Amino acid sequence: MRTGLVIVDHGSRRPESNTLLEAFAADFAARGRYEIVEAAHMELAEPTIGEAFDRCVARGATAVVVCPFFLLPGNHWRRDIPELTAEAAARHPGVEWLVTAPIGLHPLMGDVLAATVEGCLAAAEGDGARCRACGADAAAACVWR
Repeated sequence: MRTGLVIVDHGSRRPESNTLLEAFAADFAARGRYEIVEAAHMELAEPTIGEAFDRCVARGATAVVVCPFFLLPGNHWRRDIPELTAEAAARHPGVEWLVTAPIGLHPLMGDVLAATVEGCLAAAEGDGARCRACGADAAAACVWR
């Protein structure tokens, strides 16, 4: 079985938000754990889940794992993403698919939270660097108010 991975977020009207997910997916793909990795947005932006699913299959995937880049379960995870994935899978008979749990349920999220807070605090305290968490200029994002 050759597995494709779709990392899906909600999608945003702000192009820079969508670009961040696409950059994350490209970085994750470069790590080499999965040969086929695509970013997708559930709504408001492209590529859609269906388009990313199609791209995985076109690249040779015989199974597609859709991972919601969400913190907690909700209707999008329980209903919307599985429905959109099922619609895409219907175009590809024989391709198996799975929607994973949202990433926020992973025990290492506490470490991610601590690293984010520490990076923002360092930038806000004037370490002269861009925020290590979001990449923003410290003066623009990580400042004490």
